[in-house]
Amino acid sequence: MLSVDLPGTVRDALLSPLVDHHCHGVRRDDLTRAQFELLINEGGSAAPPGTTHFDTPLGLALRRWCAPLLDLEPHAPPAVYLARRAELGAAEVNRRLLAAAGMVAFLVDTAPADTSSGDLLSAAEMGRHGSAAADELVRIEQIERNVAELAQVAVDYLDGLGEELTARAARAVGIKTVMATQCGLDFDPSRPSRGAVIAAVNRRLDAPKEPLTDPILLRYLLWSAIDVARERGLPVQFHTGFGGGPGLELQRTDPARLSAFAGVLQAAGVPVILLHCYPFHRQAAYLAGLYPHVYVDVGLALPHTAAASARVMDELLELAPFHKQLFSSGCRGVAESCLLGALYYRQALGAALAARVGAGEWSAADAARVAHMIGSGNARRIYRL
Repeated sequence: MLSVDLPGTVRDALLSPLVDHHCHGVRRDDLTRAQFELLINEGGSAAPPGTTHFDTPLGLALRRWCAPLLDLEPHAPPAVYLARRAELGAAEVNRRLLAAAGMVAFLVDTAPADTSSGDLLSAAEMGRHGSAAADELVRIEQIERNVAELAQVAVDYLDGLGEELTARAARAVGIKTVMATQCGLDFDPSRPSRGAVIAAVNRRLDAPKEPLTDPILLRYLLWSAIDVARERGLPVQFHTGFGGGPGLELQRTDPARLSAFAGVLQAAGVPVILLHCYPFHRQAAYLAGLYPHVYVDVGLALPHTAAASARVMDELLELAPFHKQLFSSGCRGVAESCLLGALYYRQALGAALAARVGAGEWSAADAARVAHMIGSGNARRIYRL
């Protein structure tokens, strides 16, 4: 798995079990080729006629590294790979790939990633399949939608939202928001007035099943979640950059746009975790160095850039403090994404550490310590695992 030459202590640190601090459940059912291809593409749409989503860095990586775990030769053709996957069945495929990822804990966003998510494994099932512990991340937009669908009037909505956030946070290790994909990260960082919130709630109750895009109500939801996070000592994850799906205004997901909000939030002491970040990972690294409560990962970028992932990791390491970086697979829909997230994280960080140790800039002991911090130690501290 590690193709670079590293001192034994550094290699052992890289291969030690990881805390996957942000992932989704994977499908429990058998998939057609069309369903599978949708789940290995962030755009959520079929490839153009005559083409395939296997012709991507992720698709080639999947055939190289996942095929042997299904008893196939590396680089097995897509049709052969999918036939073997169907032969083994989803339960066996999930068990093999999740276990091979080498996790000690999964922190799972249990909200559906999209309308094609289907029947997903629960957090507990992810843990059982991967022989790891598992805990839940609460996505606040999912809570809001559930409350909006039940509320009759604004006061019911406001009371219900506070109660449900508190109840769900009591069973979780972290809170997550995807407001970057709903209204962008260039939002007013202040708390909205009560009058503006009530007016926004009345508009919301006219169409409670629609995605929430009202910036006033999203700000109210976020600040309500921040209050709960502060009370319970929980970190708040922000989806940024890559992985927002179709219709995303990518430039509005740049984590640099959160700078004002991060400054306002600093006094609260709530850890802010910037997820994915690519192609804005250098901006995220800057924020992590600037603010004591801001942390960063590159999640989905590593398996999707595959052989080029070492460059992404190297750029993150340029500026982000090592005690501010975390690992996540960004796993979604298929267990292959978990395996590849872990594999390319280890390969990318291994290449970066090998270069620094080889140049005499870092000692082997420091490289091993950094690998332990990013792979599991920082997550254990921040999420109080």
